[in-house]
Formats: sequence, C-alpha cells, structure tokens
Amino acid sequence: MLQVNKLTKAFGPNVAVDAANFVVEKPAMIGIIGRSGAGKSTLLRMLNRLTEETSGQIIFDGTDVTALKNGDKRRWQSECAMIFQQFNLVPRMDVVSNVLHGTLNRRSTLATMFNLFPNEDIHRAIDILDRLGIAEHAAKRAEALSGGQQQRVAIARALMQDPKIILADEPIASLDPMNAQVVMQSLRQIHEEDGRMVIANLHTLDTARRYCDRVIGMRDGRIVFDGTPAQLTTGVARDIYGADATFSEAATSTEIETLDRTDAEVGRKTPEYA
Repeated sequence: MLQVNKLTKAFGPNVAVDAANFVVEKPAMIGIIGRSGAGKSTLLRMLNRLTEETSGQIIFDGTDVTALKNGDKRRWQSECAMIFQQFNLVPRMDVVSNVLHGTLNRRSTLATMFNLFPNEDIHRAIDILDRLGIAEHAAKRAEALSGGQQQRVAIARALMQDPKIILADEPIASLDPMNAQVVMQSLRQIHEEDGRMVIANLHTLDTARRYCDRVIGMRDGRIVFDGTPAQLTTGVARDIYGADATFSEAATSTEIETLDRTDAEVGRKTPEYA
C-alpha cells in the first residue's frame, strides 16, 4: 500500500530525515519511536505533504504522492488525516462543529464561510463521537473538555475525512496515563475495525509494544530498526536511544525488565536493521 523510498529532508546543513526507506504492504498499526529530534515528526509531516521533501519518493497504491500538486495534493491530505499533540481544535467552537471541519476539503467556499453542513454529515459526526464515547459532549465548546476528550474529538475530525491513513504525531504526549490509554485504544480499535493504516509517533517503548503491530525506530534522522514489538529488545532500544541512554525518555523500569526478559527468550538476537 505504502512505499517510502530514500525520503530525505534537510534544513540547510541539518538533515532531519536521512534516506528513510520502508514498505507497508497492508493496513497496520505502526509506532515510530526515538529521542526528541530523531526526525519522527518531520517524517509524518512529509507523508502528509505538510512539509516538502528534499528528495525521495512516497508511493501510495501506485500513486506518486510527492508529485501531487494543488487539488490532487489537497485530496491526498484528506485521505491521509493528521492528528496532532496539541489537538488543533477551535476552542470556542462546539465539539460537533469541530468534527465537521473534517469535511472542509470537499465543501464549497460559501458553505464554509457560513458554517453550513448537510444533515447527513451532522448525523455522521455524532455517530463518530458516539463510537469514541463522547457523543454527550457534542454541543459543548471544545475548550470545556479534558485533554483526553479533546484528543478524541481530533480523532473524530480525522475520521470525518474518511481517510485511508491516519497519522498521529505524539497523540498522547500531553495526556495523563488514563486518557493516554483511552486514546491509544481508540486508535487501535479504528485500525482493527475499519482496516485503516495508523502510523503514530510515540514517546515510550511500552506504548509501542502494547498497541502496535510494527515498530520503526529512528535515530539522528535515520531508520535504525524496523520490526515487531517482540523484536524490540534492550539491545535494539539502546541502538535507537543511544548507548548512554538511561531510558528516562524511552521506558520505565518495568519496560526494561520486560525487554530484558525478551532478550533472554530470543538469545539476545536482534533483527536486521532497515
């Protein structure tokens, strides 16, 4: 479905993403991990075309995404929905209207100016909110909701686009553990029930291991690991986060104990790097 070929982004002399290569053959839930500044967010923004690549190619279902212009590029961004760490909602607007903004790419300028939505879209927005467990908040202002609820509104807005891919850039970084779990379970459910590809930047090993089918590790802009959660051993984690890592930003002590047990089970064998 998705093929990324030598995708590179340089900001002057600094290379944020360095010749990234990976292939996704079928819908999967993929976690991207690595230290801050490893290039995770830049990679997602290039996939969505929010950031232009310096070189390389993105192919989706046979279409060269990096060659798309104007309306074709906007249609791709509708098919490749983006969820952000800070939600990007309109705080003083009600929840259901925020969700309906997921249809802006296919609405006329006049309808957008006067905030006019078809009844069919309104019912669909409420159904999506109900699916995510927050339909009772549809009429409230977005700013009145908790952080976890606002992130679920952002997920609902993404689903209104009916995307083929959902990209989530640190979707739980600003949430408490309980809300983080609800958001990750929601993304996992969307992948399993809808058959949608979900690619999420994550800041802990435990989250990637618990919710993802596949984990991509980045270090200094390069992909240094691409494998299953079971292959994510302590040795691999140190290759991703650095040999001097204390794992304060990578994992809790419980996670390291789990990784150490995995090391013992696989004889400390690590997968071939991408």
